[in-house]
Amino acid sequence: MVLTILTQENAVLKALLEETQAALAEHQAALAQSEEARRRLESIVSDLQREKFGSKSEKLSPQRYNLPLEDVEIAQGVLDAAQEKAEAIIKGRSGGQTRQRNSNRGHLPAHLPRVERVIEPESTLCPCGCGEMAKIGEDVSERLDVVPAQFGKALT
Repeated sequence: MVLTILTQENAVLKALLEETQAALAEHQAALAQSEEARRRLESIVSDLQREKFGSKSEKLSPQRYNLPLEDVEIAQGVLDAAQEKAEAIIKGRSGGQTRQRNSNRGHLPAHLPRVERVIEPESTLCPCGCGEMAKIGEDVSERLDVVPAQFGKALT
């Protein structure tokens, strides 16, 4: 009885060890990739510094100005991807899942007061007399407004 429980626990622990080792290997691969991207970025920066501060014989021709910038963008993309993968591995997620962002673009916080203003034509009948006009679409926008300072009664 005790022997079967111990063998089951041993099998579970071995499986956990294999999963942890696999996650560690993936993490190390991601770190190696990000280290390579960092080295590439450093070489690009040193090339650009040499271009800016080096003597005239070391400077790049004007046609080659955009090449290092393209390399920077590519290296930055590789670095970002490696970092996201490493963070996913550290947090215990698989590499196939994407990270959800908590961004709030285009929306103001819910606690702010809202004023709804609807602008519609006086009449929905077509001016040429062909019938009622159809609603094509609508635009909804939120914006902040400045309210001047207000004085109220002092609490006594």
